[in-house]
Amino acid sequence: MPGVSLTPERKLEIARELDATGVHVIEAGSACTSEGEREGIRRVAGEGLDATVTSFARGVRSDIDHALDCDVDGVNLVVPASDRHVETKVGSTREEVLTNVEDLIAYAKDHGLWVELLGEDGSRADRSYLRRMAETAHDAGADRFCYCDTVGAASPEHTLEVVSELAELGPTGVHTHDDLGFGMANVHAGLRAGADFVHATVNGVGERAGNVALEEVAIALDRCYDVETVELERLYRLARLVSEATGVSLPPNKAVCGANSFAHESGIHTDGTLKDGAMYEPYPPEVVGRERRLVLGKHAGRAGVAAALSEHDVDVDEDELSAIVERVKDLGDRGKRVTDADLLAIADDVQERDRDRQVELLDLTASSGSGLPTASVRLRVGGEERVASGHGSGPVDAAVTAVRTALADEDVEFELDSYHVDAITGGTDAVVTVVVELSRGDRTVTVEAAEADITRASVIAMVDALDRLCGDVLETDGETALADD
Repeated sequence: MPGVSLTPERKLEIARELDATGVHVIEAGSACTSEGEREGIRRVAGEGLDATVTSFARGVRSDIDHALDCDVDGVNLVVPASDRHVETKVGSTREEVLTNVEDLIAYAKDHGLWVELLGEDGSRADRSYLRRMAETAHDAGADRFCYCDTVGAASPEHTLEVVSELAELGPTGVHTHDDLGFGMANVHAGLRAGADFVHATVNGVGERAGNVALEEVAIALDRCYDVETVELERLYRLARLVSEATGVSLPPNKAVCGANSFAHESGIHTDGTLKDGAMYEPYPPEVVGRERRLVLGKHAGRAGVAAALSEHDVDVDEDELSAIVERVKDLGDRGKRVTDADLLAIADDVQERDRDRQVELLDLTASSGSGLPTASVRLRVGGEERVASGHGSGPVDAAVTAVRTALADEDVEFELDSYHVDAITGGTDAVVTVVVELSRGDRTVTVEAAEADITRASVIAMVDALDRLCGDVLETDGETALADD
């Protein structure tokens, strides 16, 4: 994928999670690329994973040698299949390519490698020639042949016809791209035609519009065809890991792993979902390791607001609920995201309660420069002040570490589930909005803060979230400590 480069450490981390998820073959990289790439492949190959670890290899012997040097289990060997690639890209002929296929597969098999031959641009190749290529590959000892829709140009009908012919010759896989939005449709057409192997990428990353998404293939095969592939409950964890490693955010409307996949705001949808989870969900979110979210905004209804308040142990009567719903809608009408902190503040105001904060930011200092980023915070926790400092990869990370340190003596273990920044004004003095989502056990809170300084906005949001999430624990601990004294 353009702009994405993974370090050997990241490759290994992702490979471990892929293996734990149950992926059968992991193409760990292209060994011919660089020494850094080879180091990453070596680490994955040497990890002792259950999955077959392979290297992508072009149709040249030196690429197979590079793969052997990385001690992989196999190679995904790609050769040109369409005349455009055979003649224009590599300046060869059909017969020369087939002769090369025989030699390369024999060489790889002689060295004990698992071999898959990929006919590049196969979806636009002459069908009779593509069949000859597959026959040649199987006769030479390849473990399988792969139909490649390299530029995402094929229709499902075309894929069905071509793969039906290829699958009669031996084990066949499909490699699809999503340039026409047919990536998933072509996978299912290929499987229906007799293929039994799918090339996929986590979150659908890849060239241009990307490859078909692993998580979408897995859940669709499970729910619609009773075909087991991987450990479904690990899919969301895997998706988040890859998103973090690549720096490519998950679109909110992304199937399976997008933020909105199991989020409900509409009053009708929320009410129906609370009565029966299957009302507006094709499968329970827990199946893929997720949780249902009720989102508050202009479309929120009484049932959704009441459920959200209940999650935070806030009891309201009918009149109070009506007033809270009206104010939530008003915030939504003004284009504002209604966070958990907003909801609780509204409830406090409607019920005319003064909130006794248990965690409050009093002072913050952060620096980065050319040295190690550091930060110090002064918090009021319960009835006392706490001062702590921390280091990190940047000032925000250092400040978060300092906050954790300040609360180290308290039973307030929490997870930072998401962190999002948006610039809401232009220029070098832009005001930024930071949204953090924290969880503790089965409770989650989302808080938003806007400041000109991103570090301060981040810490304010986090401290406010901690106060909402852990205030009851800190208040109880404080009372216990006083009683002991």
